[in-house]
Amino acid sequence: MAVPKRKTSKSKRNMRRAHDGITVAAMSECPECGETVRPHHACQSCGQYKGREVIEGTAV
Repeated sequence: MAVPKRKTSKSKRNMRRAHDGITVAAMSECPECGETVRPHHACQSCGQYKGREVIEGTAV
């Protein structure tokens, strides 16, 4: 079984993890009501997606 010869330093460990951080989710603005919406998702406040109503029963 392979065993590391030396302890990995905090610097080397942290440099390896530099790209693993959580990124902020992309958001866009709903053209109908102005709410922030995830891209390619229907708006939860007005029910619109690509200019048409896809979720019924939601009101502005």
